[in-house]
Amino acid sequence: MKNYWEKAITFEEYIEIAKQRLENPDNPKDIEYKQYYELGLQRIDRTLKKYSPDEDQTNELLSKNFDGKILIISEAWCGDASATVPALVKFFEGKNEVKIFLRDSDTSLIDQFLTNGTQSIPKVIILDKDLNVKNSWGPRPKYGTELLMKFKADPEAYPREQFYNDLQLYYAKNKGKDAIQEILELL
Repeated sequence: MKNYWEKAITFEEYIEIAKQRLENPDNPKDIEYKQYYELGLQRIDRTLKKYSPDEDQTNELLSKNFDGKILIISEAWCGDASATVPALVKFFEGKNEVKIFLRDSDTSLIDQFLTNGTQSIPKVIILDKDLNVKNSWGPRPKYGTELLMKFKADPEAYPREQFYNDLQLYYAKNKGKDAIQEILELL
């Protein structure tokens, strides 16, 4: 885990890489994902502007005396990540160090934290102070997973577009609170 932590980047670097990939895509995937980078950056910006830490959650974090680190496997083009990662970074800011590992740069880390056999992101890895894995969370809060299951159960009755819309509305209203609460319970 130490090697992954050392290769991970700051949230600021994560944003800069996303902007660079949007403005100057240099490979077929970045060209194909251009619209997703644009949406992701807009969602990240919205979350940063609207998010403020919940006092009860902050007190809960402090009461746990968690002295570890948070490693997030992510990519800025991901809708779940763009709604969740900025809130997590802001929540832990000044309390616990948070770094981001770009999933697509080296899939050996995400392959250790698959969700139902998939490389779904974001994946939050909770590390102790010695960088041992304490727990993991992701890729979305329980309510988001329930929406996904509803879509998968009957895409005819609950089409993909409606699922995506409902999920992004939930993220916009919830502002990361559910994700943070679920992670707090794992500390």
